[in-house]
Amino acid sequence: MNDQKLLDAIPSLDLADFTSGDAARKAQFVADLGEAYNNIGFVAIKNHGLSDELVEKLYAAVKEFFALSEDVKRKYEVPELAGQRGYISKGRETAKGFKAADLKEFYHVGQFVEDGDPIKNEYPDNIFPAELPAFAQLTEEAYKTLEKAGVQMLRAIALYLGLDEFYFDSRVKNGNSILRQIHYFPIENPDAIDPNAVRAAAHGDINLITLLMGASADGLQVLRRDGVWIPITALPNQLVVNVGDMLDRLTNHKLKSTIHRVVNPPRELMGTSRFSIPFFMHPRSEMDLTCLDSCIDAENPKLYEDMTAGEFLEERLRELGLKK
Repeated sequence: MNDQKLLDAIPSLDLADFTSGDAARKAQFVADLGEAYNNIGFVAIKNHGLSDELVEKLYAAVKEFFALSEDVKRKYEVPELAGQRGYISKGRETAKGFKAADLKEFYHVGQFVEDGDPIKNEYPDNIFPAELPAFAQLTEEAYKTLEKAGVQMLRAIALYLGLDEFYFDSRVKNGNSILRQIHYFPIENPDAIDPNAVRAAAHGDINLITLLMGASADGLQVLRRDGVWIPITALPNQLVVNVGDMLDRLTNHKLKSTIHRVVNPPRELMGTSRFSIPFFMHPRSEMDLTCLDSCIDAENPKLYEDMTAGEFLEERLRELGLKK
């Protein structure tokens, strides 16, 4: 893979190459992944464990939830949780550095701690809509499947960084990961909204990595290193996996948290919905995000102050307007 190809398109990799037991295939996966994350910060992954049937059923349940009345949806919004669980209504989230709120509403499902780990005390209980019995089961199955794929991706990243393959395992076990179901709602009167408002303003994700299944419509764009925005579409059998800000901090910007956004559709399509389901893979709150010594040298001085994952998350939630 040459740089130009990486800059023009997101490289597609097969997670089965990493898990195959074949040392050569595994090493090539690690090398290709590292090159992609150095250049653009995104890859597309197949053989990730999510079935087409689960994705279809999950999207159907998500669409059904967001079709409920505003009054019913707001039964599952708990403002004091700062958006950690349940429904987050329109206008609640504003990207860092922007004044206009994103044109979206979303639903958060968090970690399922089932082994007596005391970290469970840090997490609010999940909230599920009583009107949709399948919603809880489908989101839990997707959450756990994506988490397993994320662990494998982090093992490959650890090897690329020269760390022990299982460096991240204990740090993400029962981590503060979030499955976010997003509805970019229709805009019936485009002239009535803030002209600066978009579905998701330019941002980097907070977490270690994000795993994104194919969305229901176009709109996702990534900022290339030369300053050009390029459209990104995940194929039906692929996940798009990108570097988040926590991994960027840990690696002193060696692995780059790429800026991305979701643009508004053409005016004639403003009255349509877009649905998207990213999985934000977070570590445990106590994880130390201090830049790795191996990523600091004379040409790459330390960029970030020392901070835990929990401290960084708190800071970003305030910047997003979800926490006061």
